[in-house]
Amino acid sequence: MEAELAALAASGATTLVGLMATEAWTQVRGRLARFLGRGEDDEVIDAELEESREELIAARRNGDEDGAADVAAEWRIRIRRALRDNPEAEQELRAILDELAPRQAAGPSVAINHNTISGGHYNAPVIMAQWVSDSAPSTAPRGPGTA
Repeated sequence: MEAELAALAASGATTLVGLMATEAWTQVRGRLARFLGRGEDDEVIDAELEESREELIAARRNGDEDGAADVAAEWRIRIRRALRDNPEAEQELRAILDELAPRQAAGPSVAINHNTISGGHYNAPVIMAQWVSDSAPSTAPRGPGTA
């Protein structure tokens, strides 16, 4: 169960920090402050969120990846504590994340594949792809056993 909460906290922190640098931040900051403050320290948490936002923006502007990572780590730890200390917080955070996920800007997606060719000698380029098309209409398969 602890691993699941840690993953949820990491997801929450990633979403929170991702939203800090977007226009949606002003709309979601209050809700996140209420979640983290649990109704007691909302204004204090709101001020801390805004301070973290300023630190994040400055770090990104200056190319300080460690500074940006520190902001995310700080909120990951705080969200994890909130989840550990309050059993109802898990469902509340899941609902917030489900609601906020579509608001995140779609960033570039990168997939890295490592392909290996072995067992032969090739004197020409080798193409490895899931689909290769020359836009020609396809024909019925031909060969032994086909009509």
